[in-house]
Amino acid sequence: MQKFNSAGVEIAYEVWGQGPPILLIHGFASNRFVNWRDTGWVKVLTEAGYQVIALDNRGHGESEKLYDSAQYSAPMMADDARRLLDHLGIAHAAVMGYSMGARITAFLTMQHPERVRCAIFAGLASRMITGVGGAEEIGLALEAESLAEVTDRDARGFRIFADSTKSDRRALASCIRSSRVKIKEEALAAIKVPVLVVAGELDEVAGNVEGLTSIIPGSQGVVLPKRNHMNAVGDSGYKAAVVVFLNAVGLGKA
Repeated sequence: MQKFNSAGVEIAYEVWGQGPPILLIHGFASNRFVNWRDTGWVKVLTEAGYQVIALDNRGHGESEKLYDSAQYSAPMMADDARRLLDHLGIAHAAVMGYSMGARITAFLTMQHPERVRCAIFAGLASRMITGVGGAEEIGLALEAESLAEVTDRDARGFRIFADSTKSDRRALASCIRSSRVKIKEEALAAIKVPVLVVAGELDEVAGNVEGLTSIIPGSQGVVLPKRNHMNAVGDSGYKAAVVVFLNAVGLGKA
């Protein structure tokens, strides 16, 4: 694990393997290990011939914890990712994000298209546009003294996940209240790089895959049968689709 200074915020990251770089951006309340290493992604991508770079988003994992919601906008976190590429001397890379990480990836792609060779939005599809509700309920659940106090079903799930990842719940509460910004259709429609959208068939958080691919010109979509928001991330079909996509873009082995 290494760290770098992103405009005053300490960000943890790790690099595995050699080859064309792919930057991985995890979801809310997760970290680089839970989202990417423990699910087998690092192994799959390094064996496919890629250099894998994964960071802990601000407030998560081993990165610095901040307690002001104003410090957790998705564009700010996209700038953390861009500064990591700067820090590593990487001109451009493939970028894949899951859930909140997909939104961050979208902002990175829109704000700095020259740095993104191709983008994979996973675990967040049409709701990138229409929005994902429940931020305040999740924030309150994270701030509750005990799990027993949390009655909202969806918020309770996030509280349980945050506890399982041994996260700083106060930092996460600040994050969730700022990071779920909607993205305008016209901004997504202006994306020119190759895009792959992936979500589980049963993923209510992500929304509809076609609802996003119909907006982004030339984008491709994959729906994972019988998968939801939590179990889609390690799906073998998701992994296979990403490797095929990366190879088709011309980054890996033919």
